[in-house]
Amino acid sequence: MGVKDNTAVIQLFDLLEQRYAMRVIWALSDGHPQTFRLLQDSVGGVTPNTLNTRLKQLRAARLVDHGRDGYHLTSQGADLARRMIDMQLFANRWAQQQARASASLVPSPQVLNETVNHLPAA
Repeated sequence: MGVKDNTAVIQLFDLLEQRYAMRVIWALSDGHPQTFRLLQDSVGGVTPNTLNTRLKQLRAARLVDHGRDGYHLTSQGADLARRMIDMQLFANRWAQQQARASASLVPSPQVLNETVNHLPAA
């Protein structure tokens, strides 16, 4: 990857790292336009000022647009949302592996009983 490619990735990450940016894209990923209020409910916990700022940024980046039915993803935004679904699949597999790894670190009740039984008497 060249410096130019890295710059593009960094610019995209800078945008997506903004609070609620990915949640807005995720909320619109089903393809149904949403009004400002519905989008605010879908995103959850976002103030009107923050949502308005994020929508302006996402519109300037041509990932989100606004029509008569409300906000919706552009074709680029929909492409990004599809890639986020890939990330969700990765995250699910990763979380399962993490849970299995954590579970393997916790001794079974049988091992705990055997350990307790082998402790020297006080």
